[in-house]
Amino acid sequence: MSTQVASDPAAVAAFVEQFVVAVDFQNPVPVTGDTRLADLPEWDSLAALGVIVMCDTEYGVAITGPDLAASATVGDIFATVTRKKAG
Repeated sequence: MSTQVASDPAAVAAFVEQFVVAVDFQNPVPVTGDTRLADLPEWDSLAALGVIVMCDTEYGVAITGPDLAASATVGDIFATVTRKKAG
């Protein structure tokens, strides 16, 4: 995760909370900014679509499939959203 992302733990925590809702895990899964997407049991194309919609509706930011493919962790997605929102 970037230094900017790590310096705002409340923003990361809020993003993680929204991420968990967007992915809609069938069973509770512990998720943090450092959680690797590949380690999430239900990380698939439907989960990715939910995250894309969440980023658009909650943050007003359009992220793409390539943005997600370039993200290894939940925090990486947050960093992408933060970077795009900044300009």
